[in-house]
Formats: sequence, structure tokens, C-alpha cells
Amino acid sequence: MGLHTATRYLVSGRVQGVWFRQSTQSLACRLGLRGWVRNLPDGRVEVVAAGTQLEQLAAWLQRGPELARVERVESETVQCELPRGFEVRY
Repeated sequence: MGLHTATRYLVSGRVQGVWFRQSTQSLACRLGLRGWVRNLPDGRVEVVAAGTQLEQLAAWLQRGPELARVERVESETVQCELPRGFEVRY
């Protein structure tokens, strides 16, 4: 598989229990991105994504799905292995 350059987003606020992971996966698949989304034990959501449509994903992460209340999105460039598509990790 090998390492790929990706962007890691950490989303804070009311972002767990509001369909954030599933909504992120749906959007990322429509945008043709690779990566994953998962809940973190501290209440944040982690998104790791690579592809040509990252600006659209980043803009959406600032809002999230309807029930979410995003307070902050941090991002950094990372090197990691990526799945072929975009998955929800548990």
C-alpha cells in the first residue's frame, strides 16, 4: 500500500452522536477522497483524507451535519497508509 500524503482534521464541539462520521463518509465518497473518519475518546472526531477535493471537505467540516455544533477544526499534513475508499473506523 505505501505511505501517502494526507490531511488530518481534528473536529471539536458537539460532533459525536450526531451522524458526523456517516455524513463525512458520504461526502468524502462523493468527492472521491480516500481515508477514514473515527470518534476519539476525548469527544473529538478525527478525519484523515487525501484527494483533489479537500477544500470542499474542509469547508463542510466547519459546519458538519445538521445536529452538529462544530467549535473548532484543526488540520495538519500527515504521511500514512490509506484504504482504497473512505471508511468509518470504530
